[in-house]
Amino acid sequence: MLGGFVRAFRTPDLRHKLLFTIGIIVLYRIGSFVPAPGVSYPNIQTCLANQETNSLLGLVNLFSGGALLQLSIFALGIMPYITASIIVQLLRVVIPRFEALHKEGQTGTAKLTQYTRYLTIGLALLQATTYVTLARTGQLIPGCDAIPNDSIMTSLYIILTMTAGATLLMWFGEQITDRGIGNGMSMLIFISIAASFPGAIWSITQGSGGFGKFAIVIAVALLVIALVVFVEQSQRRIPVQYAKRMVGRKVYGGSSTYIPIKINMAGVIPVIFASSILAVPSLIAQFAEYDTDWVAWVQRNVASPSAPLHLVLYVIMIIFFCFFYTAITFNPDEVADNMKKYGGFIPGIRAGRPTAEYLDYVITRITSAGSIYLALVALVPTVTFIAMGVGDSIPFGGTSILIIVGVGLETVKQIDSQLQQRHYEGLLK
Repeated sequence: MLGGFVRAFRTPDLRHKLLFTIGIIVLYRIGSFVPAPGVSYPNIQTCLANQETNSLLGLVNLFSGGALLQLSIFALGIMPYITASIIVQLLRVVIPRFEALHKEGQTGTAKLTQYTRYLTIGLALLQATTYVTLARTGQLIPGCDAIPNDSIMTSLYIILTMTAGATLLMWFGEQITDRGIGNGMSMLIFISIAASFPGAIWSITQGSGGFGKFAIVIAVALLVIALVVFVEQSQRRIPVQYAKRMVGRKVYGGSSTYIPIKINMAGVIPVIFASSILAVPSLIAQFAEYDTDWVAWVQRNVASPSAPLHLVLYVIMIIFFCFFYTAITFNPDEVADNMKKYGGFIPGIRAGRPTAEYLDYVITRITSAGSIYLALVALVPTVTFIAMGVGDSIPFGGTSILIIVGVGLETVKQIDSQLQQRHYEGLLK
């Protein structure tokens, strides 16, 4: 492995890509600690010492690498772009124009990407306004005077700065994808989570149990990582045979290939959806009177990550969104039509409608296993922390491990493939 990295840096083209990616990452991490104009950085650092946030802000803060609660120029992180991308994908189901653009190929994809960028800026403005309002009212960081000057112009400067920061991060991600290594957006999320991982793990040693609980957490994390690597590398290969065709004087087709279907086709999207929806009742309760019964019930049974009802709803939503998102991203009818158009068929299955039904049957079975796997990965670290008595201050969950391992595997694969194009040996053996 070490020799593979040495060969990667000795290859001029690959070295430039790696150094470019590292440079963007360094700029991103520096910007995460630069406060927006009008924000009191000393006040925030003092207030963050013993503060806890609700699960929604905790999730966004995780994806921003801790920049949100510091109200830095990159406080919004890459979440506006992720949300915009998901919305555009979902709109393909309800807006025929979007589906038509998706089928147009590269031109249509470029148009959808442009829509995603516009939507990202709109969502960034909305989220920045929300966070600045929460900071001014003391609900982002309870009891903290994060913005001493509460004038409208100061708030407007902060909102515009955060929006510009989110737009710049979107550009950073696209530049990494085009000129660097790996998927840029995934890489920025990876760096955000990895930056807060050591501190989150080390914080466990500061409580009761000390290094005993620390050892348990490391063992559980390694077990979950092994499970994620095993499942993410697994795939069901459906064989496809293409018949020979005469086009003029040339013969095309006659080859064999396969359709690779991953066990977890939805990735981490179902977990993000489930976490966001479960955090909405808690966010609504924050704007209500704290002494009412329903607010106390929501905070105790829905908002608390250790509540049994919260865990049950979490698992149900993960399974539901896993099926929902897979149905959106993989269309058996479209795949069957494309196979029939180019003379492809699955051995033993007739082309056309029977192929679509067979693919739907296989996808349903695989997604059933994938949704259970995703729920286990998201739930095992949380249940472990609850059993250890960490309570509501859960430092990280299975979502973090899933993203770190998944992005790490894809990046290493891309480096390996580029090495194999220039050398006989790749990064992996």
